[in-house]
Amino acid sequence: MLIVIADIQIRSGAQHRENVLNTFRKITPIVLQEDGCYGYELLVDHESDVSYQTKVPDSITMLEHWESVEHLNAHLQTPHMQAYQQQVKDDVLDVKIRIMQKGLSI
Repeated sequence: MLIVIADIQIRSGAQHRENVLNTFRKITPIVLQEDGCYGYELLVDHESDVSYQTKVPDSITMLEHWESVEHLNAHLQTPHMQAYQQQVKDDVLDVKIRIMQKGLSI
């Protein structure tokens, strides 16, 4: 099982953030039906006043669970992901993808 963390840097401004969030709202149910997908979750900063929290307001994080790199690659080639990229191309500045695995099995 792979854990994918996609850090999506968006342009400043509420309209850019809302466009990306709305686009994810549309595709998430479709992605969750893909073969090899075991989780697809959008994460944003929690609003709190704790001093130890680092907030990145122009960032959205996707936490994904995929069976294999092949499943992840197939996901990236789907029509809905191609459409997503076109719909947010003016809103997204950069995407950094980390493909992780569990480091400890207890």
